[in-house]
Amino acid sequence: MCGRYTITVTLEELESMFRLGPLDNPNYRPRYNVAPGQMIPAILAHEGKNRLGELRWGLLPSWSQGEPSGRPLINARSETVHDKPSFRGLFERKRCIIPADGFYEWQKNGTARKPYRIVLKDRSLFSMAALYDTWIGPDGRKVSTAVILTTSANELMEPIHTRMPVILRQEDEALWLDRTKQDFEALKALLKPFHAGAMRAYPVSPAVGSVQNDTPELLRELSS
Repeated sequence: MCGRYTITVTLEELESMFRLGPLDNPNYRPRYNVAPGQMIPAILAHEGKNRLGELRWGLLPSWSQGEPSGRPLINARSETVHDKPSFRGLFERKRCIIPADGFYEWQKNGTARKPYRIVLKDRSLFSMAALYDTWIGPDGRKVSTAVILTTSANELMEPIHTRMPVILRQEDEALWLDRTKQDFEALKALLKPFHAGAMRAYPVSPAVGSVQNDTPELLRELSS
């Protein structure tokens, strides 16, 4: 699964990777411990161009009768998301990317839980496949939210967890974002485990377990 992640790059680096126009986003800042329920940066396609938006992490479907009192859905299984009626429409026309440069996962050993940060070996940005929706309340208030898609773990992740976020190859990002493309088989083919040889996992401080902690020290590698 994916329950926490990092995006520590500058706004300019986001512009460069996703070919965005000049940005003025006063809310953007480096994040070292992004958690569910928070507003997160997302890349969406609009009129043939990529744009940077903000979505709340945790899906609130447009058909919902109201905001749930429990924990919202933060991950969805990519293997079945295109078949479920509740997700099929989003898979067709509301696909987005959540940019990140790392994500956290906890390895269980009995009652102990050991946190790891998983990154690309070159420490570059990567794209997590996601879906989004907009809920409109009775008072007209709009809430735009996102859910990150997951897939089975690759060889790197298997000792840590059985699931991992879907990470798109750079050459597949345009297809995923293009809402005019509705070739389900071509889109489903993108939802697979990322190449383990291009990734690295290392242990980090248990302090990452608290959403109150959001500092660069969380990225520091601990001795195994």
